[in-house]
Amino acid sequence: MKNKLINYLDLGRSDYKLTWIRQEELLNRIVEIKRTNSNLSEIDSPKTPNYLIFVEHPHVYTLGKSGDEHNLLLNYIQLQAKEATFFKTDRGGDITYHGPGQLVGYPIIDLENFGIGLRQYIYYIEETIIRTLATLGIVAMRDPNATGVWIDVGTAAARKICAIGVKSSRYVTMHGFAFNINTNLDYFNYINPCGISDRGVTSVEKELGSNQDLEFIKEIVRSKFAEVFGATIN
Repeated sequence: MKNKLINYLDLGRSDYKLTWIRQEELLNRIVEIKRTNSNLSEIDSPKTPNYLIFVEHPHVYTLGKSGDEHNLLLNYIQLQAKEATFFKTDRGGDITYHGPGQLVGYPIIDLENFGIGLRQYIYYIEETIIRTLATLGIVAMRDPNATGVWIDVGTAAARKICAIGVKSSRYVTMHGFAFNINTNLDYFNYINPCGISDRGVTSVEKELGSNQDLEFIKEIVRSKFAEVFGATIN
């Protein structure tokens, strides 16, 4: 029996490294259940749990496992001056920024519970954010040449509003998406976001011209995530 119940955790504002450790603990717990289940009949196998973490991070730059450190345009002293930290991670993708006013989502879910692979999973995350933005009156879309959610794709004004970088182990995911809501976009000036130097970034605040209610948007994202994944979020 597939488990489409997702346990929701809102960590508020939390250190990036501590949250990474929390993700790994949950992922390892699910993977261990799957290992045990491989020796049991389907009837005797316990269901694997799913989690969705929402968090804001203090200023931090993270680099994906295949990323290029040269896409960080600051040295260590300059990072300190910006009150930012830097981490190399085990997710896909290149470099990105996390900070206050940005909704970071970490789904730790067993893809086998939803009958999907990693490519479709990323598509579902993009769809979640696209539907959220539509609710807010913003038209967003995918770029066939780049992961994430974009506005005005195919024009000189193309800009990213949500970055995605994930990892999976035995079809269990971690890491996730970074959705710019009231994000200080100046921090993107110090990197080539996701390794792309010729296109900009944006936020809901910038697109709508006013500061946004983060808690309200969290509820929309949760609702759309459940809708897209055919899940119940607890």
